Amino acid sequence: MTQQFDNLTELHQALVNKDLSATELTQQTLTNIHDHEDALNAYVTVNDDEALAQAKQADESGIDADNVFSGVPVAYKDNLTTKGLLTTAASKILYNFKPVYDADVVTRLRAAGAVTIGKTNLDEFAMGGSTETSYFGTVHNPWDTTKVPGGSSGGSAATVAAGDVLAALGSDTGGSIRQPAAFNGIVGLKPTYGRVSRWGLIAFASSLDQIGPMTQNVTDAAAMMNVIAGSDERDATSSSKEVPDYVAGLSGDIKGLKIGVPKEFLGEGIDEGVRGQIKTAIKKLEALGATVDEVSLPHSTHGIQAYYILGPSEASSNLQRFDGIRYGYRTPNAKNLEELYVKTRSEGFGDEVKRRIMLGTFALSAGSFDAFFMKAAKIRTLIIEDFKKVFADYDVIVGPTAPTPAFGIGAETKDPMTMYMNDMLTVPANLAGLPAVSVPAGLVDGLPVGLQVIGRPFDESRVLNTAFAFEQNTTFHELKPSMSKGGRA
Repeated sequence: MTQQFDNLTELHQALVNKDLSATELTQQTLTNIHDHEDALNAYVTVNDDEALAQAKQADESGIDADNVFSGVPVAYKDNLTTKGLLTTAASKILYNFKPVYDADVVTRLRAAGAVTIGKTNLDEFAMGGSTETSYFGTVHNPWDTTKVPGGSSGGSAATVAAGDVLAALGSDTGGSIRQPAAFNGIVGLKPTYGRVSRWGLIAFASSLDQIGPMTQNVTDAAAMMNVIAGSDERDATSSSKEVPDYVAGLSGDIKGLKIGVPKEFLGEGIDEGVRGQIKTAIKKLEALGATVDEVSLPHSTHGIQAYYILGPSEASSNLQRFDGIRYGYRTPNAKNLEELYVKTRSEGFGDEVKRRIMLGTFALSAGSFDAFFMKAAKIRTLIIEDFKKVFADYDVIVGPTAPTPAFGIGAETKDPMTMYMNDMLTVPANLAGLPAVSVPAGLVDGLPVGLQVIGRPFDESRVLNTAFAFEQNTTFHELKPSMSKGGRA
């Protein structure tokens, strides 16, 4: 942007003071996105004309002084439906799909005055950990464009890290907000399951999916939660619990906070550089007045195995609706109804989506249900019980967000199991339905590392305040990416 703002508060004040208009801001944002797009490939659709029309309307109506999103461009992961705007889930099977309704989170942000700037790239149907499975091509990490941005919300993470927008939405099924947030040096929050409506989210695994904010700092994530959180009668799993003011809860005071650090989160498989940065971060939290003890989540080491049975099982059911009949891609080569189904799905789905559909269908089959699905469900229960035991004595759990920094594009695509292990630290919170945030915690070889904070159900305020205290006493969130191959010198 020709005029750079570090946070939503500064940007909002400039709009209120008429230092710039929403139209000027939106044009600057669009220019920035297009300037970066060849390097990043962060977007499936850039909403040029309509975004400018929305910004003009905001200017004509007047910027709402009490609403921080009034006139502000926001990007949406392209598995969130947007009325009349292409929504693909980064899949060929939805390459031409324009929904007739907005997702609940989109409706809420639009009502708050946000401008829909575009739809961000992702792993196809949110199935992946590197944003390399997209039908629309790989997203690149702005810290080093030879590295992946993480996944599946890699486009949202990359465009926020690049400074195109201050806020974007992602979705998190097994770490798909937090892991790319860590890889891109931004803040990413997965709320408690049920805190944010899933209405309009193209489902991957319905008992695990959750929508959340991706921003450059904790305060902006809290501000976004103030808008998107709340009950929705169209989503039977959304909670009717009162939504607190998350921004007001950011005191930065963590004196007396009891922190548990699971020994499993700093053990085998964690990069030495990451482990060192996280240990330093934990010492910072102690210096701010928190008490820290080692704890154990013994069944979390089985979380990946359980997740890759439960998630694909739900996906095999959810993706049955994509059949070439009602919307999206339809094969031109079918001679009968059976061929229409088979060829449409064979041609429309990518390899990773097919792999997970097949895995899930197998796990749900009569001969495998007890041996696989039921065992995975039992492990999930054990993981939930492990968290309950720890949270009986501790306020939050902290550890690394991802076991390594961002890896090279193409480095893990030939080995799905290696790719799946990138979610080993994030999956447990999804299985237990808990709120968790990733906040920048340093660099390893010039690439960002994330500190993960996990809390009790519906205790986003404490999770965010812990992250805020750390952020306000470090400078990692102020570091900017190089936007080049090879990263920092």
